[in-house]
Amino acid sequence: MRLTKLVHSCIRLERDGRTLVIDPGVFGADEDLAGADAVLVTHEHPDHVDVTRLQRALAADEDLHVWTNAAVARLLDQEFAARVDVIAGGDTFEAAGLDVRVHGEQHALVRDDLPIVANTGYLIEGVFHPGDAFTVPDQSVSRLLLPINAPWAKLNETLVQLRAVCPTHVHPIHDASLSEIGRQTYGAHAEQISAQVGCTFRWLMPGDTVDL
Repeated sequence: MRLTKLVHSCIRLERDGRTLVIDPGVFGADEDLAGADAVLVTHEHPDHVDVTRLQRALAADEDLHVWTNAAVARLLDQEFAARVDVIAGGDTFEAAGLDVRVHGEQHALVRDDLPIVANTGYLIEGVFHPGDAFTVPDQSVSRLLLPINAPWAKLNETLVQLRAVCPTHVHPIHDASLSEIGRQTYGAHAEQISAQVGCTFRWLMPGDTVDL
């Protein structure tokens, strides 16, 4: 399996000629969904799902399939309902030939006067994408996609999640707001904690790939 980091929290996973895309948000481009067989969306915020772009992709490819929570599914046109599966924490399914288990139910608190939206994390054959939450799966994680910077996260909360998940490898995501100085600053902390828990830290820039 090959993992490609795209912009912000968008990830492509490819195996045996099939492609799974996670969280194609508004910071990305049409190319993020090119050739995709399946799409997973963690939650409704636009940095994680560009609804217009996803609808356009669904209209262009009748074989494209989406898995997400009920809140996101409601944003997509009813004409695509047969190809949008609504899932929740604890569910398991297969997408683009990959085994997926769902973890978590809610987005982390952004601020007190904003409602907490649904958030769905995905564990895909050892690769965990938590969306915007501090979820810790009850299963081992070989590769954690760690949200490194967000309005809803303190650095310490992020590092607590890293310690608790204790993966073999960690790659930061949710990083579009960071400058190069910010990447160095946040990355230094995450790399230090990674060394303490015995996992390998690697920052992937958009377009970088890792063979798993």
